[in-house]
Amino acid sequence: MSSNPVVLILGSGPRVGAAVANRFANTGHSVAITSRKAAGGKTVEGYLSVKADLSNPSSISAVFDAVKAEFQSAPSVIVYNAAAFTPPAGDNLFSIPTESLTADLNTNTISVYAAAKEAIKGWETLSGDTKKVFIYTGNKLNTWIAPMLLTTTLGVGKSATSYLLGAADSRYHKQGYRFFYADERNADGSIKGMQIDGDAHAEFYAKLASGEGEVPWHATFVKGQGYVKF
Repeated sequence: MSSNPVVLILGSGPRVGAAVANRFANTGHSVAITSRKAAGGKTVEGYLSVKADLSNPSSISAVFDAVKAEFQSAPSVIVYNAAAFTPPAGDNLFSIPTESLTADLNTNTISVYAAAKEAIKGWETLSGDTKKVFIYTGNKLNTWIAPMLLTTTLGVGKSATSYLLGAADSRYHKQGYRFFYADERNADGSIKGMQIDGDAHAEFYAKLASGEGEVPWHATFVKGQGYVKF
């Protein structure tokens, strides 16, 4: 079994995913990352790289199996960083094909559910003093209707996943299992949008994984300040 705790990052983009991987590697974690373009094996940084299409929820169990096979340990920290959306045609909300909404929901919500199920199974095999944390990269769309329809399918998914993680944290918190919907905001509480900061996410996620502070499941945060309730 790996002597280091294992972090699994589902959806390893160049901003948040890369910064989070680097931060956890520097704090003594073995790191596994996934993407649709992964070549497999190890990256130049030494991370386990697993190919996965998160629009297919049935692929999730194989990812966890690959991580456990490599490190002889289930991941104690899971970061879900994938997202998808399909813009409508102009201002016609219902021009979005039903199939596209389904695919986006698979990425934004159903695969999160599948990953959370696998997380629980794996956590049951870890020692009681190991921090067990599931973090989802969210945004304000779970509480706010954007004036533009561009990200409607993303907002539908964020809203559904927010409820799921809130329910999971409420149910499993006393067992030491934490679930977070992490949402970086501007200092005034407005949505960050495409201006999210990878390093700010990495710093905040590391604090969540360490159990530092009393942070609720709806973990809104501001760069340089940490958790801020809005």
